[in-house]
Amino acid sequence: MKYYLIVGEASGDLHASNLMKAIKNIDCNAEFRFFGGDLMTAVGGECVKHYRELAYMGFIPVLLHLRTIFSNMSLCKRDIVAWNPDVLILVDYPGFNLSIAEYIHKNTQIPVYYYILPKIWAWKEYRIKNIKRDVDELFSILPFEIDFFEKKHDYRINYIGNPCVDAVDVFLRNAPEERGAFLERNGLVDKPIVALLAGSRKQEIKANLPMMLEAVKHYPGYQPVIAGAPGIDKEFYKPYLDAGARIVFGETYNILNNAHAALVTSGTATLETGIFRVPQVVCYATPMARLYSWLKKRFLKVKFVSLVNLVAGREVVRELVAADMTIENVKSELGKILIDGEGRTTMLKEYDRMLEILGEAGASERAAGKIVSLLKKRG
Repeated sequence: MKYYLIVGEASGDLHASNLMKAIKNIDCNAEFRFFGGDLMTAVGGECVKHYRELAYMGFIPVLLHLRTIFSNMSLCKRDIVAWNPDVLILVDYPGFNLSIAEYIHKNTQIPVYYYILPKIWAWKEYRIKNIKRDVDELFSILPFEIDFFEKKHDYRINYIGNPCVDAVDVFLRNAPEERGAFLERNGLVDKPIVALLAGSRKQEIKANLPMMLEAVKHYPGYQPVIAGAPGIDKEFYKPYLDAGARIVFGETYNILNNAHAALVTSGTATLETGIFRVPQVVCYATPMARLYSWLKKRFLKVKFVSLVNLVAGREVVRELVAADMTIENVKSELGKILIDGEGRTTMLKEYDRMLEILGEAGASERAAGKIVSLLKKRG
């Protein structure tokens, strides 16, 4: 069968590539075409557009690139219709993907499946109308989404577990290299590592990384290691490396596996850090921070922004968002988890509880099995 996938960022590339591998294990004749990234390309198929040409975040960058965004949408719609796949699989990235879903539903008979759902439980809940109208099947990776979609909105979903658990499980089972070898290969000294995961987009990195680095300076016994974002050139990071930090590309899991603590921009990375059981502080600076904090209190429908806290249903990791994201706050919260004590111990115990809630590895295989089964039933 023919599978068309659309992702808009690095985490989507990772999870879509694992889904593709799982589909190939079931459907030996699987063909793939996609808007995606390097990991998906490595699995096989035709990459029509790389996600780095799609990823614009924030009002001003989106406004400045409207022509490019609409051009990419138009190309995507034409390409899907021309290729005529057996299914369209959307991965997160709702601003783009829901527009594609509407067009495909209206103009073709191609079924639309959504894997890694739009976070409408946090904001833009009105999108549920479009999802019900334009999407045939939802595949959820977050357990609390079951109540939101099925009980609140009467829309049945398929909970298949979390692919981050799969990805970390595969990494750990493949015998990661020893700490000494990792340090030597990357020119790192023998000090405890504070991992800095400052986001996957340039705007996020610019806003968060300088404050992260400044906060770590107050703890000279630790070395900051920046996880370089896929699709971002090393030259972009050069202004920040004067602070004594090292940058390592393509090895986020290796960094986390060797980290003592982490400063993480909210997103999938917070969950991955928790699965690795690395104590963390969630850091998310924004332009016009006070206005954002005001809007967050009035319009955000959830108490937390990090997936760790959302899955756990309570505050496990400290979130420094918008106006709370200051160097002093980062320094203070980081200090609480660097030293073995109540803050660090409690967080590690809560991570274990979060892992129980997420369930066992195998999400990619379960999703692939369900997708192929549903398509076979359609004939």
